[in-house]
Amino acid sequence: MTAVAVPGAGQVGPQAPARARSAADLLHEARSCERAACIPEAIRCYEAAISAAERSGEKPILAEALRRLAVVMHHRNESSRARELCKRSYKVACDLQNDVLAAEALNTLGGLAVRMGDVEDARNHFRQALERGGHAGELRARVELNLGVLANIRGELVDAVAHYERSVESYRATNDEHGSATAYVNLGIAHTDLRQYDWADSYFSKSFEIAERAGDAHLQGMCLVNHAEAHFLRERYDAARRMAEAALAIFDQLDSRADKSEAYKMIGMVYRETGRPALAESRLRTAIELAVSAGSVLNEAEAARELARLMQAMGRNQDALTLLNTAHRLFGRLDARVDLVHVGGKVSELETTYFDVVREWGQSIESADSYTFGHCERVAQSALAVARGLVLDETAQTAIRLGAYLHDLGKVRVPHEILNKPGPLTREEFEVVQMHPIWGLELLAAVEFPWDLKPIIRWHHERYDGTGYPDRLRGDEIPVAAQIVGIVDVFDALTTARSYRPAMTHEAAMQEIERCKGWWSEAVYDAFRASLARQHAMEAA
Repeated sequence: MTAVAVPGAGQVGPQAPARARSAADLLHEARSCERAACIPEAIRCYEAAISAAERSGEKPILAEALRRLAVVMHHRNESSRARELCKRSYKVACDLQNDVLAAEALNTLGGLAVRMGDVEDARNHFRQALERGGHAGELRARVELNLGVLANIRGELVDAVAHYERSVESYRATNDEHGSATAYVNLGIAHTDLRQYDWADSYFSKSFEIAERAGDAHLQGMCLVNHAEAHFLRERYDAARRMAEAALAIFDQLDSRADKSEAYKMIGMVYRETGRPALAESRLRTAIELAVSAGSVLNEAEAARELARLMQAMGRNQDALTLLNTAHRLFGRLDARVDLVHVGGKVSELETTYFDVVREWGQSIESADSYTFGHCERVAQSALAVARGLVLDETAQTAIRLGAYLHDLGKVRVPHEILNKPGPLTREEFEVVQMHPIWGLELLAAVEFPWDLKPIIRWHHERYDGTGYPDRLRGDEIPVAAQIVGIVDVFDALTTARSYRPAMTHEAAMQEIERCKGWWSEAVYDAFRASLARQHAMEAA
């Protein structure tokens, strides 16, 4: 895009000094600079307009210049200054008793509150804006747009679409084409989330055409990066990369680090899906760095999640889990702040990725022992059934399921000839096998899980009577989660063919479990038997 030609900050026409220009002219020039992505010039012109309006006593222009400068500062991640400027704008408007200007300031304050995660504060600002200036159609259009954003935060996408459509109606009624374009890009985002891609394409295209005509660089970038995501989800990777790179060029010009992070994330995702892992890792790490520098928790969390998926595809499971843990922690912060994201859906998606990574890692462990393939999956599912029988909460159930997938992680360090030995193990060989719970924890030493998995991995071979390993724990010293995985692990081992013996029948295995029932608490033993009974009843039905 060719930037709009802008006279020097101190001139109008050929040589006119800035102080001789009217506040209105400076405000108009500042807005033109902002839309042309000439941000330093825009800031200088807004500041000059503010000074000129203060000298001349033109309070309406002062209120508007303060508010628009607040928006620019917000895009540059200077949120504190943005709020200060906007509050000044509101005070000037109130002193004037100008309801429309006061409502504009309130609406902008609401937008800033949304970005900072204070939804209740934002809602109050928007309601006050409607009360003071709802008769102004363009203002009503902006408030409907922001109410759509609030609906997006709560994951209420259908409601969000309804607000955005009402916003478009109000913008059209006031012949505000540029305002319509802003609503169109939000409609494109909402329809992408609803997987209604043809609608999304249409809205992004409409918005971009208007933004290009208006010379609004930031809106063009937002259209491009969000349209890139729609293309990515449809596996149109070349189009996604081209649009993300075009958006990056614009955001680089604007020096908008949070937006640049979003563009880099999308480019990295495309490289990941098209088999270019080195480039994917580079772009995704840049996305994380930019998000951190911009203070964008959402972008950092999402980029970490996408990099984790790359690590998973590369078989770097420890790195993948470390990144997933980072993303989980960040989404937890977002949940507390209620940022621009439906956190519940993001965390659910993240936990699905957790299960995928851990399941694949468990299967890679089993590949060293052909007799135990599928063991971790069976143990995970059966342990989950026991946990539900004990009415453990969702957090405990998640920990048990993930811990079951990783309970034998340390066996990767057990020599193959010991794992697959056809006869009984010697004492020395058994002592090597007994090290696998400790080795499993060593492999996960750098990984801090959101769930308490490590006790399961270390103590699933402990016994209630104190005869287990590696720490000879007794009784309730052994966590219930470790006992659950332990009893299910024993049963699956008994009913699966091994290199040193054939599989036992269900009845024979249950007799052996009965003989060894002192290894687990009575509650865990009873819950295990009940879960098996339920399973058989379902299979017989």
